[in-house]
Amino acid sequence: MPETPIPADEAERLREMDDLQVLNPALEPELQAIATLAARICGVPIALVNLVGGERQYFKGRAGIALSGVDRDSGFCPYTVFERELLEVTDALTDPRFQEDPLVAGEPHVRYYVGVPMLSSRGHALGTVCLFDHRPRRLTPEQHQVLRVLAANATMLLELRGHARESERVTRSLREVQELKAQFLRTINHELRTPMTSIRSYLHLLEEDEGLDERTRDRFLQVVERNTTHLMDLLDELLLLASLNAGTAAFTPARADLADIARRAVDAVSREAEDREHSLRLHAPAGAQVRVDAERLEHALRHVLGNAIKFTPPGGSIDVAVSRDPVPTLEIRDTGIAVGMEDLEHVFEDFYRASNAEEQAIAGLGIGLAITSKIVRWHGGAARMENEEHGGIHVTLTLPVPAPRTAQDAP
Repeated sequence: MPETPIPADEAERLREMDDLQVLNPALEPELQAIATLAARICGVPIALVNLVGGERQYFKGRAGIALSGVDRDSGFCPYTVFERELLEVTDALTDPRFQEDPLVAGEPHVRYYVGVPMLSSRGHALGTVCLFDHRPRRLTPEQHQVLRVLAANATMLLELRGHARESERVTRSLREVQELKAQFLRTINHELRTPMTSIRSYLHLLEEDEGLDERTRDRFLQVVERNTTHLMDLLDELLLLASLNAGTAAFTPARADLADIARRAVDAVSREAEDREHSLRLHAPAGAQVRVDAERLEHALRHVLGNAIKFTPPGGSIDVAVSRDPVPTLEIRDTGIAVGMEDLEHVFEDFYRASNAEEQAIAGLGIGLAITSKIVRWHGGAARMENEEHGGIHVTLTLPVPAPRTAQDAP
């Protein structure tokens, strides 16, 4: 049997059908009606609305046959798609292209075929509206024209259905964006208003009560300074996120030891972990060489550790491990609160706060893990989070193996 021809626009043709989400065996009622109408108008026993995929053909509408599809290399329709014109085979047993085809040699013993390509608005032949008979025959020019009209209508229905699905997706995405915006505004309002209210209250006390002793005034000023620092940190994080999204963040990569970076990050959060009575352990053999912006990567790791500290109940444990085989990797395991499965795929998105954070009113803007993921991805690595089997969270930050040292490398 001759080899099935492949259209020159095959990749784009298949991509369009993927966009339309039509390559599946489900019957479409409207296309089923077109197949039934074609069979009755032309007086043939079998009619199909057939989409030709990369490996299979999908019968989206059918009359007179129970099959849901066949292999790509079987039948007549791939030739119609390839030629992009009406194809009529009056007697398949006399055509060398189809004499040995399973549909001709076996059930349903096809002798006659006519197919019209379904040409999309992008100019690709997605499939056919086609007819089969068990005996040789020929249709009239009027019947050919009917098939062309039906094929055009079948294509239009497919495209309208695909556009409707895309519109639903866009609408859903816009709704999610609006919900995220509302959540962000609620969160940022709380995160900014709380320290601002505290600062204003203490400043009023300092201004209005001249009888405060020096020790009390110092304590009030410390509260003001602490809240001011918190506000500045929040603004710095928001600016960093914006610059990472815009691709304008400054990076200065150089060779470094991943163990040293991990040790500095752990030291930076150790006091916070102690206050929460956490056991914070570092397992970091030296020699895991990476080419990174050490300050940025340390910042990313501190966000993961800060998250672990916030979501791990007092008395829990947090373990940080550095490995170098097969690639440089940072692993952070804690005994904290598991993340819902519906949240896991979103935790690295901008401003996303998992449901457990909302339910337990745990402070945060939902940008720490987003910053972590963007910094790691800028280095050519990847960030992943998963729930531990027996409770807790496992975060993995992988980095690419550095190229051999050159004379231009920073020390």
